[in-house]
Amino acid sequence: MPVSRVASRFAGIEKSPTYAILDLAAALRAQGESILDLNGGEPDFDTPGHITAEGMQALNDGFTHYTPSRGLPTLLAAIGDKLLKDNGLAVEPARQVIVTPSAKHALLLSVMTLLGPGDELLIPTPSWVSYPAMARLAGADPVFAPLSADNGFRITRELLEERITPRTRALLMNNPNNPTGNVLTGTEAETVADVARDHHLFVITDEIYEKVRFRGEHISIGALPGMADRTVTVNGFSKGYAMTGWRLGYVAAPDDVSAQMLKVQQHTVGCAGSFVQRGGISALTGPQEPIEEMRAAYEFRRDLLVEGLSGIPGFVCPTPDAALYAFCDISGTGFADSTAFTTWLLREAKVAVTPGSAFGPGGERHIRLAFATDEKTLGEAVGRIKSAMGRL
Repeated sequence: MPVSRVASRFAGIEKSPTYAILDLAAALRAQGESILDLNGGEPDFDTPGHITAEGMQALNDGFTHYTPSRGLPTLLAAIGDKLLKDNGLAVEPARQVIVTPSAKHALLLSVMTLLGPGDELLIPTPSWVSYPAMARLAGADPVFAPLSADNGFRITRELLEERITPRTRALLMNNPNNPTGNVLTGTEAETVADVARDHHLFVITDEIYEKVRFRGEHISIGALPGMADRTVTVNGFSKGYAMTGWRLGYVAAPDDVSAQMLKVQQHTVGCAGSFVQRGGISALTGPQEPIEEMRAAYEFRRDLLVEGLSGIPGFVCPTPDAALYAFCDISGTGFADSTAFTTWLLREAKVAVTPGSAFGPGGERHIRLAFATDEKTLGEAVGRIKSAMGRL
């Protein structure tokens, strides 16, 4: 295939904006600069010891071969128990759950199964940067429903319905939301369910930040009346269990959808890592106190960062309900756009953050700052930003 044809196939797909910031930060570090990274959302905690011990034991046991493509039966059962207890989702693990190498892959399975060329995926934005790229990889078109900071980035029926067309096949939700930190209210969840039922849409719900929640009830849309047969629920272990490098996630879907997803799994990755799945069993069935300890630490860090940033002229930083980020309005700083501000901040304050424009329509005039790092780093970052703004 000529290079030009390869390029044209991916012309509408941009590189990840978060990785672009990481690359620039790495280049400055290579020049000897001290860069504080508030760009990524990777927990700085070690994976809890009982999980790591089980993974190491699996390796020592020689448990390093293929597993069933759907996943280890014991892990599938543990996921089923978790979904019923925490989310009110009654699933048959052997038919309706697939263990994946990351929640990101579970999302790709979902999009590639439910959508094809010419279909549309409705995405309320701001949203995670990879959603529109996944739609395009499936040959579908992402359609953005821009939320507004004026009402706290809340979802309304009108916002969704005015963007639904005959080509709309699914709605992709992130709850809790990255980057805003919002948790869906009961009213919003019912609105999404009503719209999906009325317009015969599937809902893909990405719930990876479920365990990093500071206030608000977590509502899984698939548990609402009439939604079990039209909801695909994605979750994983990276954020709540500090298992980013393990690459372990899962997806729960109706029987007919899950059966088709399994084909995509088998013809791409085959299965998730065997010893990694053993760690996942330990995560779900072992002590949960370390998870709460991490959540409490994130809450303290959130308050530290938001309070510090709110004292800087030009910054407006609402306190997020969940996830690992502060999403601050920087329209008062005088910069033309968030990318220009982010680049300036990295060069002048040596602090890496993510421009709000990376998260789609509705994200401009904002920046995302991660508090998934230690208090000392957060305090120093706030100090550097304040000093740079003072010089400005």
